[in-house]
Amino acid sequence: MMSIQTKMILLLVPLQLVLFFLKVGAQSGNTTYDIAAFYWPGYHPELRFKDIHIFPDGKGEWEAIYKAKPKFADEEVPKVPLWGYEDESDPKAMEKKIATAVKYGVNVMIFDWYWYDNRPFLEGALNDGFLKASNTHDMRFCLMWANHDMPAYLDPADPDKSKIYWRGGVDRKTFEGMIKHIINDYFKKENYYTINGEPVFSIYELSTFINGMGGAPQAKEALDYFRRETIKAGFPGLHLQSILWGNVPSGLAGVPSDHAQTQNTTLNYFGFKSMTNYQWVHFVSPGTDYLDWGKKAIGHWAEWDKTFDIPYCPQVSIGWDNNPRFPTEKQPFVKNIKPEYFQYYLQQAKDYIDGHPNQPKLITINAWNEWAEGSMLEPEKKYGFGYLEAVRKVFLKR
Repeated sequence: MMSIQTKMILLLVPLQLVLFFLKVGAQSGNTTYDIAAFYWPGYHPELRFKDIHIFPDGKGEWEAIYKAKPKFADEEVPKVPLWGYEDESDPKAMEKKIATAVKYGVNVMIFDWYWYDNRPFLEGALNDGFLKASNTHDMRFCLMWANHDMPAYLDPADPDKSKIYWRGGVDRKTFEGMIKHIINDYFKKENYYTINGEPVFSIYELSTFINGMGGAPQAKEALDYFRRETIKAGFPGLHLQSILWGNVPSGLAGVPSDHAQTQNTTLNYFGFKSMTNYQWVHFVSPGTDYLDWGKKAIGHWAEWDKTFDIPYCPQVSIGWDNNPRFPTEKQPFVKNIKPEYFQYYLQQAKDYIDGHPNQPKLITINAWNEWAEGSMLEPEKKYGFGYLEAVRKVFLKR
């Protein structure tokens, strides 16, 4: 007989979601998928934070998390990590992250990677933590070049978010030095993530890259150079992955043959081989219920499947609430976020991949640890390991 509690749950959730849970209860998962979580490497002592006068406690953005205070009645801050405010550049701390991720089915970390003023930024989590962890080879990793400008958005004490500390665009000389570092210090690692043997490298803001290079033809020449250098290093090629959102231009000034004026022709022109998203908030506004937010987000998948020539690797976001980065002004956020709802959209991503057997079996998740944006797999006080359990239930054998 159905319990009163179960009856109440059935009344509260949509019929489609009820049918989903009946479905997953009767099926088994497998481990043939690449489940990649984006990793924001902002939780360690970074000397360059002193250059922009933020996070004086020396713990990186953890400071914004444990000092966050609610600005309105239904805001769930501060969010409390079950593991405490650990230094991610400590190999021991990263060993725990790797072991936990793999246990629950996350087998790739996509590190947000930065290069400002011709030198790296926030590499401590990767270089000192992940790559020096004793179990680093249990998990693969790759880079997403987060080539956006660095504004005061990160500073939880500054209400003026218009300030720009560093510009994300680079010129050709800077780019060549940058990719030398990438190929030698990352691509050549045994556990760097590849597709068909080709190192996977994502570019966050394509428009910023084009502008830094001086135009589309110059940007294409730079990417062709990147491919040649990657092949010289012993790889069969370079798998460029686009982060699909509004920063992918739909037209290419200076390219006479560009008549279609679509994002598809842009990605083809530069030779991208796949695409994914970083966060649902990039194309679906927050300020709504999670189930509605997710429904609108995955509603784009069928459209992208038809309008792009390269494969789309589905992305699932856990949530959105960036209020810890804003000291006074209320920011719209996503409400009613629960692990079981996240699990529902993970299943939709799995079904999408199963329906596209000729493309990489890659699914991306935002994020492992975007604590200041309310989207993290890492265990936290309210739901514990609930979001990781959702990954395990969909993708690991039971």
